[in-house]
Amino acid sequence: MGRHPLRRIAATVGAAAVLVGAGAFGARILLTRQAAVARRRIGKPLGEIALDADRVWRPKLRGTPVELLFVGDSIAAGLGAERPKDVLGARVAKGVAGFLGRPVQLRTVASVGAESRDLERQLDRLPEGYRPDVAVVIVGGNDVTHRTPVGVAAAHLEAAVTRLRALGADVVVGTCPDLGALRPVPQPLRSLGGQASHHLARAQAAAADRAGARVVSLRRAVGHLFFANPDDMFSLDRFHPSALGYRRTADALVPEVVAALASSPVDPV
Repeated sequence: MGRHPLRRIAATVGAAAVLVGAGAFGARILLTRQAAVARRRIGKPLGEIALDADRVWRPKLRGTPVELLFVGDSIAAGLGAERPKDVLGARVAKGVAGFLGRPVQLRTVASVGAESRDLERQLDRLPEGYRPDVAVVIVGGNDVTHRTPVGVAAAHLEAAVTRLRALGADVVVGTCPDLGALRPVPQPLRSLGGQASHHLARAQAAAADRAGARVVSLRRAVGHLFFANPDDMFSLDRFHPSALGYRRTADALVPEVVAALASSPVDPV
């Protein structure tokens, strides 16, 4: 093959590379614009502080209260619930109390906007000497939206679970919800968010299992309900769960929390 054909091939490859680069650049611009649209649509009608539901739930039941700790992001904190009793932690506390016939003391260190890297700081806020019987960790959505590398987010989760286990707590991890259910997010960004959240959830499940936690796939357990009934399952901002959304999520978590307590070497049940 002579020089001229090689030059033509090189020129063709170079032109193709330019087109691919231009296409990738255009895609980034599109996704950036769609992210801005999503932020405007969602806004912050719920504010940034969830209702305080920390108390003893079902106090009239007999026995020492089970110590239940909630760690993680705005879902773990219960943002979107309009009454304390509808906050996810409260829902789980009442469900566990009903199963065990014992009161449950809820403590929440989860915070709105938290990423996996914030779990350590949340645990740092626990009072000295506090020992939860069981902890529920839900985190991941903000890692996806902030594009935290999956391995990094999973490592932070594993470290938090390991630390909780060292305190003597049983741990239940609810993996990252399916962000593909968020209707205010335009396509194709919504589909990409769904894929990213699924990828992170798988990594979270593996990390939690290594650290000795029980795992609940929120995508499998309740994701289809958010897809099928978004008006009922989402709150005002169409991003966080409604009272019904938290109720269904609690329904998926409670059996694993009870099972974790029942299998504890020092059984609080």
